[in-house]
Amino acid sequence: MDYICSDCPRRCGAERSDTKSGGVCASPALPRVARAAPHFGEEPCISGSRGAGTIFFTGCSLRCVYCQNRAISRGGGEGRTVSVEALRSMMLRLRDEGAHCIDLVTPTHYLRAVREALEGLALGIPVVWNSSGYESVEALKSLEGLVQVYLPDYKYSDAALAKRYSAAPDYPELAAAAIREMYRQTGPFRMDENGLLVSGVLIRHLILPGEIENSMGAIDFVSESFPPGSVLFSLMSQYTPIEGLEKYPALRRRVDPGENEHLIRYMRRCGLADGYWQELSSATEEQIPAFDGTGVPEP
Repeated sequence: MDYICSDCPRRCGAERSDTKSGGVCASPALPRVARAAPHFGEEPCISGSRGAGTIFFTGCSLRCVYCQNRAISRGGGEGRTVSVEALRSMMLRLRDEGAHCIDLVTPTHYLRAVREALEGLALGIPVVWNSSGYESVEALKSLEGLVQVYLPDYKYSDAALAKRYSAAPDYPELAAAAIREMYRQTGPFRMDENGLLVSGVLIRHLILPGEIENSMGAIDFVSESFPPGSVLFSLMSQYTPIEGLEKYPALRRRVDPGENEHLIRYMRRCGLADGYWQELSSATEEQIPAFDGTGVPEP
């Protein structure tokens, strides 16, 4: 699988092959996987009682400076390289072990291999595309019919903030277009009798300390773009400062109670009644799993 990559909005034109890494994502063409196991840290309609069958990919095309998964998101040698066949086998194993869904975390830069693994695969449970939201509409269209649940972030409504923390000033407009494409594919969300998400779009937004206007803009985007009751929204206050943020002093604290409460009230005023919000006690590192190769076959 050798190609010149333009799959994400970076369109960096990197040469990628089964063994050669490149581009902003610093990844080869074949997926590197850091963990493939049940995970209970997603929203209740995703994790359920038995967990999501979560596959954590290494590398990322967005590379936010504050990423809590930076141990694997920065690319390099983390994780194990797997074939398309091995990726498919991991999905089937997680399904057979009782996972409620197959949760693909940060899959964007492995689009081609993931798509190949999903084609013709009858899982019988939803496939969840769990991404930063920084996607190419053209790439997403190639997934139509293969993904039942989209779980994108909408990180920034503020282009300057997106540039500062993710070197992506075009994030607000491109993520908005991507999420609209996701909704076009799935339509309004559907739950089963157990409250598990069968299909649809669940949009996440992580509150950043001191950036109330950015979060209000994200809430505005969701409330103004989709009919009431058509998408789920998750307002997250779990931001946890990591090491190495000396250049970004504003990010070296947690979200305070006043910021969180203000945004919860604003979300309600905007009519976003379907979804979730977090208590500040969620701001811990306990939900970050061990990226130790659990469930990933040896080469």
